[in-house]
Amino acid sequence: MAAPAHPLLDRAVVAQIEGAASAHLGRPWVSLGFTDLSARSSHPSGVLHGQPYSVFAKLGAGADAREQFTAELDGLRLLSRAAGIRTPVPVAHGVIGFAAGALLLFEALPERPPQARQRADWRSIGQVLAALHGVRHPRFGLAGARGFFGPLPQDNRPVPANRWPGFYLERRLAPTLRTAVGSGHLPADLAAGVERVAARLPALGGPEPRPSLLHGDAQQNNFISTADGAVAIDPAPYFGHPEIDLAQVDFFRPVPANLLAAYAEAAPLDPGFAGRRELWRLPTYLAVIAVDGPSPLGQECLTRLGDAVRRYG
Repeated sequence: MAAPAHPLLDRAVVAQIEGAASAHLGRPWVSLGFTDLSARSSHPSGVLHGQPYSVFAKLGAGADAREQFTAELDGLRLLSRAAGIRTPVPVAHGVIGFAAGALLLFEALPERPPQARQRADWRSIGQVLAALHGVRHPRFGLAGARGFFGPLPQDNRPVPANRWPGFYLERRLAPTLRTAVGSGHLPADLAAGVERVAARLPALGGPEPRPSLLHGDAQQNNFISTADGAVAIDPAPYFGHPEIDLAQVDFFRPVPANLLAAYAEAAPLDPGFAGRRELWRLPTYLAVIAVDGPSPLGQECLTRLGDAVRRYG
């Protein structure tokens, strides 16, 4: 039996992409080939090849798709405007909404794939993170429309006390714990363990940080390595603790030491960060468990969450 066609190759979808790319270019643009990148994304995604540029496309289904992609595009604009870092160029308006979902479109970037990154590529990611964290704000959070962490809505509203442990609990840990419990994928004993850790946050969180601009989902695949340095993609930005991003960057697999070394040249690390890394990963574990609990990654996150709860609870 033939494998099902990639959803981005549906005729109606290709027509939408070609229309947007033509408007962006100011003359007709046609797709001449396709590379599937879905393995590196939580959505069907890929590059439609053409001239004089190719188009990266991501397809979202459901009622939240347009809002989610608009939040992603707004987040990239914030990172670029506030910190001067490189982000992809949107094609036309960047987001196309339709009855069943939405498309997110960027000019594709020639990249060095993650498995082929060199020392300078890892250093560039560290430098981009340092540039972001150098942008400060008086309050934790971010005003405006709600954000998203992967497919999950993310409440970025500041909290009245404007202290990091309170923001982290009210806007990150408690909501993802409720979502994970509601999914039915989180055992009751682990949920109780997370609640014990939550009660100890003021003692566990280290020195009170200044609110810094965060990428918000800074795992290493959310940076594209180009000849001109790292380009940030897939952000979930807000103003928070810089250690959140640093805990995310090696969430899925280790990174070379020169990434943090490059970061530390501009923004010295607190000596206690290594001991807090797992504390800042708790919402990500809970989010993965909620969305992908039965999968191998979900089961791995259950194990890692249990280890963290024993460590901090």
